[in-house]
Amino acid sequence: MIAGIYLGYKMRDEIPGKSFFYMEKRRPVQEIMDLIKTKYVDDVDINNLADTAIQAMLSKLDPHSVYIPAKDLQQVNEEIAGSFYGIGIEFGIFDDSLHVINVLKDGPSYKAGIRTGDKFLQANGHPLSGKKIDTDSVRSILRGSRGSAVDILIIRGTEKMTIRVTRDMIPLTSVDASYMIDSSTGYIRLNKFSQQTYREFMQSLEGLKKQGLKKLIFDLRGNGGGVLDEAVEIADEFLDGDKLITYTIGKHVPKKEYRCRREGQFEKGELVVLSDEGTASASEVIIGALQDWDRATIIGRRTFGKGLVQDQFDLSDNSALRLTIARYYTPMGRSIQRSYANGGKAYYEEAANRYHNAENYTADSIKNDSSKIFRTPSGKKVFGGGGITPDYFIPADTGRMGSGIEKIYLKGLLNDYGYKYYLLNPSIIKTYKTADQFARSFELTEDNWKFFEGMSMADSIDVKVLNDKEKMYLYRSLKTSIARQLWRNEGYFEVMNMDDITVKKALEVLRSK
Repeated sequence: MIAGIYLGYKMRDEIPGKSFFYMEKRRPVQEIMDLIKTKYVDDVDINNLADTAIQAMLSKLDPHSVYIPAKDLQQVNEEIAGSFYGIGIEFGIFDDSLHVINVLKDGPSYKAGIRTGDKFLQANGHPLSGKKIDTDSVRSILRGSRGSAVDILIIRGTEKMTIRVTRDMIPLTSVDASYMIDSSTGYIRLNKFSQQTYREFMQSLEGLKKQGLKKLIFDLRGNGGGVLDEAVEIADEFLDGDKLITYTIGKHVPKKEYRCRREGQFEKGELVVLSDEGTASASEVIIGALQDWDRATIIGRRTFGKGLVQDQFDLSDNSALRLTIARYYTPMGRSIQRSYANGGKAYYEEAANRYHNAENYTADSIKNDSSKIFRTPSGKKVFGGGGITPDYFIPADTGRMGSGIEKIYLKGLLNDYGYKYYLLNPSIIKTYKTADQFARSFELTEDNWKFFEGMSMADSIDVKVLNDKEKMYLYRSLKTSIARQLWRNEGYFEVMNMDDITVKKALEVLRSK
């Protein structure tokens, strides 16, 4: 027994975590929480107070280390997984009523007979109309476990009926659009990197190859990133051999290299990647690797500049901590992480401030750090720090920057317009068979414009005061709103890309090669 105690004492420093005879000293944070709980003059929600304390602690780290409360964790995990369980509709709330804007084809509601334009009154006895309904409460009512049923009381025209819908898996797709722009040029747009993104991307790429794909426009504008491994898998499809795609390293994380492992499906075709100030994280991993290896031409604007890697740790109360554990680097050793020395607020405002300091309008205003110049194998200069600078700069559309346009976006009037136009003109889907035909032939009439003016005035927005550039931008946006209602995101981007100057530049570059 004495020998055992002696050995245990000698081994205490070898055991990770708490030592054998160690008694943990209470920290001031816990002492203060306990004192507030037992001594404070008024009642306090101690859980909310604890959340606030955690947020304050994390604010001293980097802007991407975040605490996820238990109530938000499921939605965050669904985004990562790329799916959730629900009934498969897109809805909007107009005049205190829930309207079905679209029904997922072959989804649970589609199979049950729910149609676009239906109004939901109740679901399993819970009211879905009135001033108290909001998006979050509707989601909590309509979502549930796989195989569970929900009885929905709807009104269709003037008729009321109850329809039973059995919940099932609903995909949160990463591919917004995938189509052939011409006989040899394809277009793929990704909105995020979930655990399903690589599979979706490959299905799109293989589909385009069957249609004669030789050149590809890969659109990562506005893609805020996600699962790093999915981005690595996609980069592997473009790069040959065992080229380095990225590597990560942190104080407590050893260096890890991500290399090409197989023959890619698009290693030889001409490739253009589109970027902007919303392109971040996993998207920047792909762009950095393709630029470093001279594999793609990057067109657009400087990327966001997020070069930090997070890992998610589940906590005992079903909340989670997403903590930065490493930095990632491009194959040439570039870190593209922006400085966050001035705090999280200034960090996130920097991207928005690019509009005010003219960087998003003129290439000459982009400030590259000359101390962080790298060379690609071809000798081209590339820069580290503060995002990835494109090979060809495309200015932002100033037509969308006015306060009037901003108000229209905040009110959601553009999406509302497409839905309401469709309700008034249901035969339009028979008139225009494809998004391409619609893009080339459809024109808004004066009556269509006046209808939108009326919608805007109901929200105290006077579109008559907009300047010509803003009106032109708004006109195009109304047209794409109708296209989205008819053909979802695929149609929206197919129509929008007809007049997109960044896509036009990409086509010009590809056709010159």
